[in-house]
Amino acid sequence: MFVTVSERTGIIGIQKSLGAKNYFILFQFLFEAVFLSLIGGGFGLMLVYFGTFIPLGNFVLTLVLKNIILGIGISTFVGVSAGIIPALMAARLDPVVAIRSN
Repeated sequence: MFVTVSERTGIIGIQKSLGAKNYFILFQFLFEAVFLSLIGGGFGLMLVYFGTFIPLGNFVLTLVLKNIILGIGISTFVGVSAGIIPALMAARLDPVVAIRSN
C-alpha cells in the first residue's frame, strides 16, 4: 500500500486540489486494501475447498461456515491494518507538494 500511495501522489494532489476531502482519500485507499485482502482470502478459501477433495488417508479436511467467516474476518482485519497507515499518509498530503512530487 505504501507503493500504491507513492505511485499515486500526483493523482492524490489533483483530487485534493479539486476539493476531495481527507476522508474520501482515506476511504479510497482503505477500500482498495480491504478489497485486495478479501481477494487473497477468497483465493485461499478456494484452495482449501479444492484441497478437501484430495484423499489424505485418515486425515479428514472439512470446511465449515465458521471457518469461512473466520477467514474472511481475518482477511478484512489484515487489509485494514495494512492499509490504515498508508491511507492516513495519503489523506494528509498537501495538494501543492503532492502535485509537484512527480
